[in-house]
Amino acid sequence: MIKIAEINFNNGLAAGKNRGLQPLEVPAMNDTPSIDSSSPSAAASARPGAVPITVAYGDGIGPEIMEASLRVLLAGGADIAPETISIGEQVYLAGNTAGIEPSAWDSLRRTRVFYKAPITTPQGGGFKSLNVTVRKSLGLYSNIRPCRSYAPYVATRHSGMDLVIIRENEEDLYAGIEHRQTDDVYQCLKLISRPGCEKINRYAFAYARAYGRKKVTCFTKDNIMKLTDGLFHKVFREVAEEYPEIENEHWIIDIGAAKLADTPEAFDVLVMPNLYGDVLSDVAAQIAGSVGLAPSANIGEHCAMFEAIHGSAPRRAGQNVANPSGLLLAGVMMLVHIGQPEAAERVHNAWLKTIEDGIHTYDIFKPGISKVQVSTSGFADAIIERLGQKPAKLDPVTYSGSGEAFPVPTASPRKPAKKVLVGIDVFVQSTTPVDDLAVKMKSGISGAYDLAMITNRGVKVWPQGLPETFCTDHWRCRYLARPDQPFTLEDTLTLLQGLNRAGVDFVKTELLFTFDGEPGYSLGQGQ
Repeated sequence: MIKIAEINFNNGLAAGKNRGLQPLEVPAMNDTPSIDSSSPSAAASARPGAVPITVAYGDGIGPEIMEASLRVLLAGGADIAPETISIGEQVYLAGNTAGIEPSAWDSLRRTRVFYKAPITTPQGGGFKSLNVTVRKSLGLYSNIRPCRSYAPYVATRHSGMDLVIIRENEEDLYAGIEHRQTDDVYQCLKLISRPGCEKINRYAFAYARAYGRKKVTCFTKDNIMKLTDGLFHKVFREVAEEYPEIENEHWIIDIGAAKLADTPEAFDVLVMPNLYGDVLSDVAAQIAGSVGLAPSANIGEHCAMFEAIHGSAPRRAGQNVANPSGLLLAGVMMLVHIGQPEAAERVHNAWLKTIEDGIHTYDIFKPGISKVQVSTSGFADAIIERLGQKPAKLDPVTYSGSGEAFPVPTASPRKPAKKVLVGIDVFVQSTTPVDDLAVKMKSGISGAYDLAMITNRGVKVWPQGLPETFCTDHWRCRYLARPDQPFTLEDTLTLLQGLNRAGVDFVKTELLFTFDGEPGYSLGQGQ
C-alpha cells in the first residue's frame, strides 16, 4: 500500500492555521508509469517509490509555468514521478476533436492525481472545454479555491482577506447543452440535481468543521430561478442543520457579489453553483492581489486535479514572464493530498519568503513595495534559493500538525417521489400574432386538457398579455389537464399530430409533472 492523503486535504492557503492530515491508504498502482524522458523535471523524479502523478504542460504559458513549478517542487523534496500526457490545443489541431487522447484517460485512471497547466479553450467554437470535460468525466465535483491576501507585499485593498470558495464543479450551465431553436432564439440548459447540491453543500460544511472555519455562506439567484437555484438553497439549509456550531447564511448572488468585492473580510467559506463560483473566485483572487497567485483543487471520490485558476494567456506565451505562483501553490496542495506535508511546507514557506523579500514577477510588481522584478524561471530560482527558510512577517505555514480528516461526502439515497404527468409545454417557431397563434394551437386539442398559457421568452403574452411586450419568434404554449382529469403520453402524441396537421412548427417539448403533488415546472412571468 502507498499512503495518499485524505482526499479532503488541508490546502494550507485556506485554513488560516494549517493542520496536518490523516493519511488514507489506497491500493498501490500495478502499472509502472511511463515517464516522458524529454522533460528534465519528469526524468529527475523517476525514482523507486516516487508517487506517480499525471502532468499536462498545457497551452500558452502552461509549459513555462509547469516547468518552473515542477522544478521548485522537486527541489523542495517532492517525491513524485510525473507521467506526461498531451491534451489541449495541439491535440485538437492534430485532428482529435475531443482535444484529449484515449491514452490520457488511462494515465489519469492509473495515477488518480492530475497536475495540470492551463489549457486554451476556444471561444465561440472549436473543442469543448477540456477543464470541464476532465472535471465531469472523473467526477471531480468539488472545486476548492482559496483566496487570501499577502499584504503589504502584494498590493490589495483588503489586507485581512482569507476566504475559501467551494464551487460545485459538474452541473449548472456548464453541462454545455445548447440548441438553436428558431431564427431568433438559442437555448442553454441549466441542470441542477439534488445529489449534486447535497454533495457540494456537505463538502463545504465538512471543510469548515475540519479546518476551524466559523461560517458558510451560500450564494444563489433563487428569487428568479426558483426551481434550480431554489433547490441548491433548500439543500444548503437542510445540510446546515447538521452543523449547528457553524454559522450559515444565504445571499442573493448579485448583492452577495457586491459585498464580496467590497468587504471580502465578511466571508469565510462560500459555497455556490458552478457558474457563480467560477466568476466570483476570479473576482476574489484578483481583489486579494492577483489571479496569478490563486491555486485550486478539484476533488472527487476517485481522483483529484490541481491547477491554477487562471487561463493560458497565449499573448504572454514564450516570453518567460508569467507568474507560476498559482500553479506552484496548486502543487503544494497536491503534495499535501499525496501525503508529503514536509515538502509542501518547505515549498510554501520558501514561496512566502520570496514574496516577502519583494522578488516579484511583472503582474504583481509595484514600485515602493517590490524590490526586484524577475522572470518565470528567475522566480523559480529565487524560491529554490530560499528552501528551508520561513517568512519573518507573513505567517509561516505548518502542515504537520494535528488535523481532522473527513471523507469525501456522497449523496444520501432518497425515496422516489410520486410523479404524475399533468401537461406539456410545446415550443414553436412562429411570426403569427399571438391571438392567431392561440387559435392554431387550440386546434390540436383532442382530449381533457386545455391551452392554459402562451409565453414569449418566459413572459405570459396570452391570454391577456400586454401589447408593450417585445416578442421574438419563439413561443412556449402550455397545455394542462382539466381538474381531476388524467393526462397521458398518448395525449401528447395525439396533440403533436394535430398540431402538425395544422402546420405548427414545433421545435421542442417539455412534459409537465407534479412530484408528490408539487408542480415540477415554473409559472410564466406575469401569470
